[in-house]
Amino acid sequence: MAREERNMIGFTVALISEFASRYGVETRQAYAYMKRYKGLEHLRQHYAVLHTQSFADTVETMAQVCANNGGGLR
Repeated sequence: MAREERNMIGFTVALISEFASRYGVETRQAYAYMKRYKGLEHLRQHYAVLHTQSFADTVETMAQVCANNGGGLR
């Protein structure tokens, strides 16, 4: 596995954990929500930019992406 892939996986795991904490849901629920409402797809497409932002900003971005795609967490 390439270094970039390992970094992306580590970042994704940490982001899902932060998202779960922020919205008071289980980590599994946060993962399922972000997957269902295209947050993880957005993360894959825009990782180069998102990983340079703070976790707080990235969590907010993920919440907005998911909301734009039908998600209801606020």
